[in-house]
Amino acid sequence: MNDDLFNEFESVTSKQWKQKIQVDLKGADYNDALVWESNEGIKVKPFYHKNDTEFLSIDSERKQFSICQSIFVSDEKTANFLAKDALSRGATSIEFEANKPFNIRQLVKELTVQGNSEDSLQIYFKLNFLSEDFLLELVEISLSFNVFLNLDIIGNLAKTGNWFKSIKEDHKVLEKILSIATDNTRVLSVDAGHYQNAGATIVQQVAYALAHGNEYLNVIASEAKQSIQSIVFNFAVSSNYFFEIAKLRAFQYLWQLLAKEYGRTMNANLFVKPSLRNKTLYDYNVNMLRTTTECMSAILGGADVISNVSYDSLYHKKNEFGERIARNQLLILQEESHFKQANQFADGSYYIEALTNQIAEKALDLFKDIEKNGGFLKQLQAGTIQRKIEESATKEQQQFDNGELVLLGTNKHPNLTDKMKTELELYPFVKIKPRKTVIKPIIEKRLAEKLEQERLKNE
Repeated sequence: MNDDLFNEFESVTSKQWKQKIQVDLKGADYNDALVWESNEGIKVKPFYHKNDTEFLSIDSERKQFSICQSIFVSDEKTANFLAKDALSRGATSIEFEANKPFNIRQLVKELTVQGNSEDSLQIYFKLNFLSEDFLLELVEISLSFNVFLNLDIIGNLAKTGNWFKSIKEDHKVLEKILSIATDNTRVLSVDAGHYQNAGATIVQQVAYALAHGNEYLNVIASEAKQSIQSIVFNFAVSSNYFFEIAKLRAFQYLWQLLAKEYGRTMNANLFVKPSLRNKTLYDYNVNMLRTTTECMSAILGGADVISNVSYDSLYHKKNEFGERIARNQLLILQEESHFKQANQFADGSYYIEALTNQIAEKALDLFKDIEKNGGFLKQLQAGTIQRKIEESATKEQQQFDNGELVLLGTNKHPNLTDKMKTELELYPFVKIKPRKTVIKPIIEKRLAEKLEQERLKNE
């Protein structure tokens, strides 16, 4: 298009736009009528203008996100078969979750990305246990693969209320694995997705991820480990489309600032999954729509790896159909919707830039407050983090219960003939297990649980 065409029109300032809107409102107050405030305290305007936008500098290269298949390891041969099948159908990385040690060689036998050498395959581990000997074995296989151990001892404390063994023993294992890690091994991770699924606001998620990661930067700095190249940050994204894009961008910006304070250039490897907090048991097909927009937010926000959530994962055991649909959603976005290298597409959008700026500013203030009061771990042990998340979760729950926050098909336009009692293969609600804990754990909970329990009772 000829640029001269635009020169024929006079530029319009932000002030002129606002004056025109004010006239059209016919006396109504501009702020009351058109400006709304989010739970994070972010004021959203009806329009954004270049003159009012501050652009943050986020160091990121144009990259293609990796499609990850998450597999639970109960039997090594079965998990190996499922991984090979997923890789042959479009997945480019694998996440293995396990509750106990397993035969590593059997699990990773002959795993390759279709059309590529095994060197390009990224394998993520989500281990719900801590074993030094087992971790040492995992480091050995990193000579053949890019291995992400996702060791997050603080995340386990936040989730379960206990250390794996004790604070001293957990740190001893962490430092041992850091000392022998190869160039192909990424040891550390931060589970920020847990805070989102428990009801934390977007600003809290960014600030807590930053403060959580800072605890590990202190460990790395004290050990002078210059070889640590990145920390994996696990985020969950919900359906607030533009806010979620801005959340991931704001975190990357702040993490780069924080790493520079330690004299490091350290990347934040973003491993992103759709949130479970807004997923529903009834009218479950709507979950596919939710996860599609959430995966789009993850891509545009700069995710390195995305593992989608199956639409029926709340109530069905893992099955071929649900997993295939979830994987194909990402393949369609990547190949048919041309999101292959879309991590920088949001750059320059006045609205997204403004949201990124506000989230970063508020999260940085919260991070500074956490550090001023002793750091993330100390505030976790004091129960401050738990209390803040509970407050935001309660507020969000009230909004859902009052119909202000809508989950289509659940608290808005529900299909009252929908029956689910006979479909349940899994227990879809919070499980309470009374036990002795060092701290109060942060509990994940879906918004629709209470409503769904009442419906199930009345079927």
